[in-house]
Amino acid sequence: MFLMNPKTLSTIASRLLRHPVSPYHETAVRAEVEKICDEHRLAYKRDPFGNVIVRLQTISKQRPFVLAAHMDHPGFEIVRSLPNNRWLARFLGGVGDSYFCEGIPVRLMPGATPAKLGKRVGKEKQFELHALQTPDEPPQFAVWELEDFALRNGIIHARACDDLIGVATILATIIELKRTRARVNVIGVISRAEEVGFQGALTVAESRQLPKSSLIISLETSRELPPAVMGRGVVLRVGDRTSIFDSDAMRFLAEVAGDLRRRDKSFQFQRALMYGGTCEATAYQEFGFQTAAVCVALGNYHNCAPNDKIAAEYVSLADACGMAQLLVTAAKQMKDFERLVARLPARLQKLLKEARKKL
Repeated sequence: MFLMNPKTLSTIASRLLRHPVSPYHETAVRAEVEKICDEHRLAYKRDPFGNVIVRLQTISKQRPFVLAAHMDHPGFEIVRSLPNNRWLARFLGGVGDSYFCEGIPVRLMPGATPAKLGKRVGKEKQFELHALQTPDEPPQFAVWELEDFALRNGIIHARACDDLIGVATILATIIELKRTRARVNVIGVISRAEEVGFQGALTVAESRQLPKSSLIISLETSRELPPAVMGRGVVLRVGDRTSIFDSDAMRFLAEVAGDLRRRDKSFQFQRALMYGGTCEATAYQEFGFQTAAVCVALGNYHNCAPNDKIAAEYVSLADACGMAQLLVTAAKQMKDFERLVARLPARLQKLLKEARKKL
């Protein structure tokens, strides 16, 4: 049985996470995604809106198994320059007002120029950013000055686990399926600007790039909330703050996960409504796709640590490996979708037959 090598997944993640990113400014991460695809000879393309679509089809006439994650993370977009090495910037993404304290270190990009957060300007989330030295080139965006990537005691710490861990898992899953010559029809959708209303996902959902018969699985890192616990495996995400996802699609994943657990007692999974935010699964579902979701529990969601501190996000590497293990197995079992989903009705019919006798 396949087990994702933690080194493989952490290596892909570290390559992605070393590139700072914010909504609309995913260029460096996207270039790394495409470089990884080139190295592993994965077929991919950019769509007209800059999303990356990765394809692996080794069997004809099989329903597409689509894995979706986003490249961006909350950050600052530069609005205009100001006198004295200052810039006006707009913050994009969900972070509460109490976290924006003057003096917090930030990094101006491109060029990684050190800077600090200045005063708020107006009622919107616009702020002055004060460079500590003159940038070599005009900045376009800025991020919190936090560690890009670190792996300590099985935990990945990074500025942007959300959702580059999801992107890394998509790539690791497709690479493994290709390496083992699996008979699959898998599409990876690596989208832009999720943090400002899943804009990249909406352009994909509205286009004809994905067959309407596709089963779409949204991958996320989602705020750790009861009953989900970090370190206890991949979470089958039955819904988000806005939506409940497709029952048959979630049952398929649950049956695959249950079979994995019976074969390997070390495989762990959880099932939970992760209500901390709305994810891309809601967008795809509203556009008529059968949709499910998986995630791993996330610490310091959107860099928001206790006591209004800005800090690195963190996830369990083992949880991410379990997510990849589940998706590799599910991709291979797409041909059995109807049979696996039918297990529950069969069990209920058996119970009904017994009930008629005993009641």
